[in-house]
Amino acid sequence: MSPFFAEFFGTAIIIVFGGGVVSNVLLNKTKGNNSGWIVVTFGWAVGVFTGVLIAAPFSGAHLNPAVTLALVIANKFPVSLMPVYISAQLLGAMFGAFLVWLAYKKHFDATDDADAKLGVFCTAPNIRSYWYNVITEIIGTYVLALAVLYMAKPDVGLGALNALPVALVVLGIGLSLGGPTGYAINPARDLGPRIMHFFLPIPGKRNSDWAYSWVPVLGPLAGAAIAALMFILFNKA
Repeated sequence: MSPFFAEFFGTAIIIVFGGGVVSNVLLNKTKGNNSGWIVVTFGWAVGVFTGVLIAAPFSGAHLNPAVTLALVIANKFPVSLMPVYISAQLLGAMFGAFLVWLAYKKHFDATDDADAKLGVFCTAPNIRSYWYNVITEIIGTYVLALAVLYMAKPDVGLGALNALPVALVVLGIGLSLGGPTGYAINPARDLGPRIMHFFLPIPGKRNSDWAYSWVPVLGPLAGAAIAALMFILFNKA
């Protein structure tokens, strides 16, 4: 498998699990309706585990533009491959969101809550304060990116043996830091599905909240950059 398709399918798997578990919890007439935050965080973590396990042998399993940026800044990955990886991640996230919509199509039809439908695809803060929301995303992604940098192999990224550790880090971030914004910690994870929400024929949907869409892009990229700079500093000391 080429690195492009590994990043594409790995990211799609994350969204199938993550968007799927949110659908199960939020949409009407599902077997997991209202099962809560613990279920959501575990679903996302298992998605990360599975995506990394599948993609790691072929691409290093970045599956996140913020992770790719951190690896580039830390000189662990060539900058020339950034466009290939990030485009694959974004397209994979879009494809994964499409599969979630297809799987839960009848439940989208049975749900009147437009905010719940949007929540399947992308994050939103419980208290909207843009710069505090950015700070939350910076902190969460800083933790993720720093952990990945200490696990990553030179010039590649993650190996299959890192799947469980990374998944546990994502689980911890969700449980500890996910409350304010829903822990996007991945620009592709948020932007790709948000685009799909905009285009898909979902009955009774609201706008795609483009006013907030920059937060889960800028915050994770900034957090990853800070983590990479700190990683360089720590390892020079």
